[in-house]
Amino acid sequence: MRNALSAVLVALACLLVPCGVLAAWAVHGLADTGRYVGTMAPLSADPAVRDAVADAVGDGVVQELEAGPGRDLFGPFVRDAVRSFTRTEAFGTVWEAGNRAVHDAVLHALRDGRADPGPVTVDLAPVTAEVKRQLVADRMPFADRIPVEHTRVAVVPAEKTAGLRTGYRLLDAAAFWLPLSAVVLAVAGIAVAVHRRRALAATGLGVALGGGLLAVAVAVGRRLTLADVPEPAHRPAVGVVYDALTATLRTASWMLLALGLTVALACLLTGLRGRRRGPAVRRSRRWRAKARTVAGAASPACDEARNGSPQPPVLGPRL
Repeated sequence: MRNALSAVLVALACLLVPCGVLAAWAVHGLADTGRYVGTMAPLSADPAVRDAVADAVGDGVVQELEAGPGRDLFGPFVRDAVRSFTRTEAFGTVWEAGNRAVHDAVLHALRDGRADPGPVTVDLAPVTAEVKRQLVADRMPFADRIPVEHTRVAVVPAEKTAGLRTGYRLLDAAAFWLPLSAVVLAVAGIAVAVHRRRALAATGLGVALGGGLLAVAVAVGRRLTLADVPEPAHRPAVGVVYDALTATLRTASWMLLALGLTVALACLLTGLRGRRRGPAVRRSRRWRAKARTVAGAASPACDEARNGSPQPPVLGPRL
């Protein structure tokens, strides 16, 4: 019964470990604005990200132009100007500000239960204003006529907002309770086991297996995310962003794998060492027991010799 209970507790703990790591990463990694912006800031120098941003911003600015010959005339110039702007140092500042605005908008929609159930949007007006300023500085004709209006771009569709809000609340609670439950179950399973070294080794192997499954899940999630991108030209940029956001999760999965294998290997080595020392210890104990028996049998004769008692004759060998 103890072994069966220990196996159940250890198995539950090992199942909760990767889930707890995933929840903690989502809440304390993705939901932290400072960490998110710090992770995304270096991506402004990536060519794939620059091209994707240039296409999105350029299309948004062109759509604000009045329909007619003006749009056909200024459209290519605006797109080229936006693409040139993404190669400047000012783009890094605008990129960081845009990511901060997107993150704040998404967090507000997820955490505030009274938020608008519609889509989560961000304003492209700051980016448009910076592009217009750059074009005016380059003395491009009619650049001052580019309208700087509040262009709202949806980053989360309306049909997904409610589901994401519910999922975030569940992850927020799971980020605390799942790791704590995994530790408690693992400790209880090892304490209940008859052979605690074996239970500890099984826990290590289970943790390593959970880390490996987590790494596989990250890889599968990347492939599914890229498959959902409607425009194939933007898939490299999405892949770069996905890799940057999941770098901590991949590191955690490899750490779990290494830690679990280390614990299991240490238990195996200590168990083998104990088996090798077992026969030697038993032989040593037998020799000590025999020595005590011989010493106990010889002690009365020694006492009689010291007290002057008659001793039995000693018969020598006959010649």
